[in-house]
Amino acid sequence: MARVDLRRQGINPTKVRKKPQPLFGGGKKKITAIDLTIFTRQLATMMAAGVPLVQAFEIVGRGHENPAMAELILTVKSDIEGGSAMAEALRKHPRYFDDLMCNLVAAGEQAGVLDILLDKIAVYKEKTESIKGKIKKALFYPAAVIIVAVVVTVVIMLFVIPQFKELFTSFGADLPGFTLLVINISDFVREWWWMIGLGAGALGYAIAELFHRSRKFRELIDRAMLRFPIIGPILHKAAIARFARTLATMFAAGVPLVEALNSVAGATGNVVYGEAILTMREEVATGQSLQLAMRQRNLFPHIVVQMTAIGEESGSLDAMLSKVADFYEEQVDNAVDALSSLLEPLIMVVIGGLVGSLVVAMYLPIFKLAAVV
Repeated sequence: MARVDLRRQGINPTKVRKKPQPLFGGGKKKITAIDLTIFTRQLATMMAAGVPLVQAFEIVGRGHENPAMAELILTVKSDIEGGSAMAEALRKHPRYFDDLMCNLVAAGEQAGVLDILLDKIAVYKEKTESIKGKIKKALFYPAAVIIVAVVVTVVIMLFVIPQFKELFTSFGADLPGFTLLVINISDFVREWWWMIGLGAGALGYAIAELFHRSRKFRELIDRAMLRFPIIGPILHKAAIARFARTLATMFAAGVPLVEALNSVAGATGNVVYGEAILTMREEVATGQSLQLAMRQRNLFPHIVVQMTAIGEESGSLDAMLSKVADFYEEQVDNAVDALSSLLEPLIMVVIGGLVGSLVVAMYLPIFKLAAVV
């Protein structure tokens, strides 16, 4: 690729070798979903301004801050210069450009409205990333509660409890049962901390591997998360918002409903919804209406089914689904804000209760000794 680019510039290299990377921290940055979203928006803006496609790729690629993303953009540009359609060039990089984007780009190229479709893709990606960000924010607070509580407990067990143990040993008196329990736990943690750490790390790694490799395990986790108090309703609303937004975008681009549902299944971010949508796809392919297939899944609220039914009957399915997506995106936003407000005091209560229990356990013998005196 480097030789080809140099020859196009009139340079005939005798030798081309890869630039060595530093051993630590000098590698390329990863290409993130945010990078792809920004690229799509920049490309859509330049196309709407009348900049030719190849030139738009050149400008966006040369100006990108992430070298890996810049290289990807310029590689796609080279394929387009070589005569490939944009959709065909994007399909060569399935790791970064999914079927949904490639199908929409192909539809835009065939209809001669690539700039309009790129704008729809950019809006879709921005909305999707916004939903992802809200879900991460919703899950961050419970994780923060657990991590902070564990860290505080371990510090107290390793450094504070042993000091009190030495003090109580010098008393030579019987200790309350609660105090003995805490001291025994502290002794166990101090002696086997390395085993506990290795076990926790191995368990976390095993769960992460199973989640990525086993669809059954991921479905089990996703189903459990949907039933989890407070978090579950947020995940339900987020999945519905992504379903509606993705289907509306594809249907508006002229992608057939059955083909669109196949891409939508992988865009919901939840295996339970993904499996349900694939089943709906089979039913729609046999002639059943979308709203009836949705009703039979028992995953979609009544208002979503009714809006879909109205959209099908009036021939404005994409507009109705866009309204559904807007509504549920706002619902997710409000729910995450409410969750944040609820969990901030809850974090204080959990940590305060945990630390308070350990303090009471250590001071019970002192109170007992004072009563005897």
